[in-house]
Amino acid sequence: MLLVAACHKSGTHEAAPAASADPALTAVLSNPVRTDAERARDTYRHPAETLTFFGLKPDMHVVELVPGGGWYTAILAPYLHDKGALSITSADPNGSADEGSKQAQAMATRLKGSPLLDKVTTVRMDDHEIQLGPDGSADMVVTFRNIHNWIPAGTAPSVFAAVAKVLKPGGVFGVEDHRAVKDLTNKEVDDTGYVSEAQVIALAKAAGLELDQRSEINANPKDTKDYPHGVWSLPPTYAGKDVDHDKYAAIGESDRMTLRFRKPR
Repeated sequence: MLLVAACHKSGTHEAAPAASADPALTAVLSNPVRTDAERARDTYRHPAETLTFFGLKPDMHVVELVPGGGWYTAILAPYLHDKGALSITSADPNGSADEGSKQAQAMATRLKGSPLLDKVTTVRMDDHEIQLGPDGSADMVVTFRNIHNWIPAGTAPSVFAAVAKVLKPGGVFGVEDHRAVKDLTNKEVDDTGYVSEAQVIALAKAAGLELDQRSEINANPKDTKDYPHGVWSLPPTYAGKDVDHDKYAAIGESDRMTLRFRKPR
């Protein structure tokens, strides 16, 4: 049985009850497409618990937003491979030599390198065009540690609106991000990497999504959120390098909100 920590005192929705993970999902965590470095972070990121809380099933069509290096993609794709479908968003791999294009190129290479990832489809997502698929085509959309980038960039409302469009009625939007203790300005979000639950809930509400449940699966009470380099002072980034390295290692990865939204039926 997977345990969910006590409720974070924010809003009116209490923490979800514990739920048992699908054994097939737990087994996927050992799949060979995942790197040792990715598996080492399971203790902080709690992937089986998080995806179980979101309500992931093997026959779903899931859209993963801005997957970065593919940490969650390497879990979602094998789990959905036989019965479901996974789409991920991508910048233009042939675009300018910015971080988004470099990540897109690396992800394209990774997808081609394994039969466990070969059914993943990509959809373009940039500041000018956010179209995640046909309207009402996805059972679930997930995003991990991206909203703190969208808010200062000014794209968060458009992304949330696109999520609402692609979801089926009753579909789920699963969110995880670094949790601030209060609402922050756009600059503070940009500088620290943290964002409040209230700010995320407001974005979802404005897009027509409803908060269904919250979880403390990814909470970390050791995270004081007051570091010289913001959340990037903590592992795995260690932006300060050797300065206070042991202190940040003892704290671990950030305190994170884990929220489940639904598109009304």
